[in-house]
Amino acid sequence: MHHEENADAALDREINNLMMDYFITEGYPSTARIFAAESNTQPEADFEAIKARVEIRECIHRGDLQTAIEKINELNPQLLDTDDSLHFSLLRLQLIELIRACTSKTSGNVTNSPDISTALQFATTHLAPLAPTNPNFLADLERTMALLIFPTDNLAPQLAELIDPRLRKSVANRVNEAILGSQGSRREAQINKLLHMRVWGEKAAIESKKIDIPDAGLGFGLDERPAAAGRGRTEQNGNGVMGSQAPAEGDGDTAMREGNGEGEMMVS
Repeated sequence: MHHEENADAALDREINNLMMDYFITEGYPSTARIFAAESNTQPEADFEAIKARVEIRECIHRGDLQTAIEKINELNPQLLDTDDSLHFSLLRLQLIELIRACTSKTSGNVTNSPDISTALQFATTHLAPLAPTNPNFLADLERTMALLIFPTDNLAPQLAELIDPRLRKSVANRVNEAILGSQGSRREAQINKLLHMRVWGEKAAIESKKIDIPDAGLGFGLDERPAAAGRGRTEQNGNGVMGSQAPAEGDGDTAMREGNGEGEMMVS
């Protein structure tokens, strides 16, 4: 009996550590503090560093790329200099936001053309010099510039995904992972890795034995069925709209929900 109690306590500690690791890695400092108090878990984290990552993420989510890039450079001046792909993704997203702004000003007004000079100047100054260094950069820049030609309410799928809010989230996730890596931390929460392994295991089991796997409903944006495992060119380039998602509201047994309006999660 005593052995079973010790085993249960050890399992509880492992689960609590997994959850704490998720909150810290994904950038939920307030939730981490609350969970630490309620679960008697000691977080090993620099909460000021987490706060800096949260501020950068929120800037990207609301489309303020200039502030996000400035904050990244303040946190780690070498990060974007040593990661051309991430730097290009941020600049391209900033260009998309400029195009979105200049085209929305004249939306529905057929008498005026949008003032695209700001977007063109930005593309010429910041993105054009990078484009020749990578074929993917050039293709992505050309596709982005096509947003200036076609109306936003009638875009082909490969262009529509550029103005999809999920692109902001995807870039924000990449920035978060890059900052964590530069600080010597894991780029991805342990629980996300476990869920990726589960999806991989399901796919392998279904393909090899043709068996049906019950849906565990774990949430965390990683619980897709293996049949939808294909990846598009955009995602392969590292600039796509698909990325790991935070748990959806009401998902999972922990009953986590959006809390304070700052992207923070609350544990009930």
